[in-house]
Amino acid sequence: MQILNPSRWYLHPVFIFGCSIFALAVFLVLTVGLYMEIRSALEIIILKFHIDPHSIFPSKTGMTILALSLLIFVVMAGLFLAFIYYQKTMNLFRLQHNFIYNFTHELKTPVTSLRIYLETFIRHPMEPSDVKKYSENMLKDVARLTENIDRILNLARIESQNFGSKVTRDSLVTLVEEFCQKNASMFRNLDIRIENPSGGRFEYPVNLFLFEILLMNIVSNAVKYNESDAPELTIEFKSFLQKVTIDFIDNGIGVDRGEAKKIFRKFYQAADRDSASCSTNGSGLGLYLVSSIAMIHGWRASVTSEGKGKGAKFTITIPRASIASVREKKIWKRLKKSGFWS
Repeated sequence: MQILNPSRWYLHPVFIFGCSIFALAVFLVLTVGLYMEIRSALEIIILKFHIDPHSIFPSKTGMTILALSLLIFVVMAGLFLAFIYYQKTMNLFRLQHNFIYNFTHELKTPVTSLRIYLETFIRHPMEPSDVKKYSENMLKDVARLTENIDRILNLARIESQNFGSKVTRDSLVTLVEEFCQKNASMFRNLDIRIENPSGGRFEYPVNLFLFEILLMNIVSNAVKYNESDAPELTIEFKSFLQKVTIDFIDNGIGVDRGEAKKIFRKFYQAADRDSASCSTNGSGLGLYLVSSIAMIHGWRASVTSEGKGKGAKFTITIPRASIASVREKKIWKRLKKSGFWS
């Protein structure tokens, strides 16, 4: 544990790595320098005593020096790659630590709230209106707990490729419309508009379970990370020559340009989401699930924003592919490994 979090500066991996590189570099310089000095001295002796140079400097000497130099270069490159791997590992460790802390808080807060409400019901007589109000708050806490638990379970399913749902070839427009209708009560404060200017059906192979997780996370973010009095979300289907895109355009808190790619990483939480007006800090898994699900289907997830407070546009890019194309066959094969044919 001292290596991961050293208390002394000279035990820090960065310092050790720097010293190792410096030592190797000095070794290489000294070796070459010493060789050149010895060679110069030998050349003087050769000229003085008229000795055959080939007997002193074999032709493979240069190759030996070159081979040693290459070996030292390989060692230095290995150390450098090990350092990069260590840095990435430490970064993942920090993200996991933050996730555990935040997730524990996300679980503890609603549990504590539920306990307070239940103790209030037991100890104090209450009016029916108060009972109804507190019961509604308890249901919100239960929904919050369920959402967090579902995200962990969904993450485990995706990373183990155990999706356990049907694979179907259906219209993406129809699936989005059915999802919004089925979950209208969850997003009743969000004004959702679905636009399809081209009128296309956009039929693609889809794992229903995964696609609904993708939609749930994007739509939920439009509500949770929104400071507007009237949250809005426009879902727009666009058709291009080589691709189809689904744009999810909200009027939320937006995304900084520097975080546009980072927010799809596992456990990553954007700085803007620490706003006091946001109802939750999140778990850092929602957009990672979106990106992973898009990748499983052969799609790509991206985000653009004009800046903080100016909303964000999450885009799912779907490459066009014929039914008989090799790429689509691979998508079907990958999706069918853990699902059922519909």
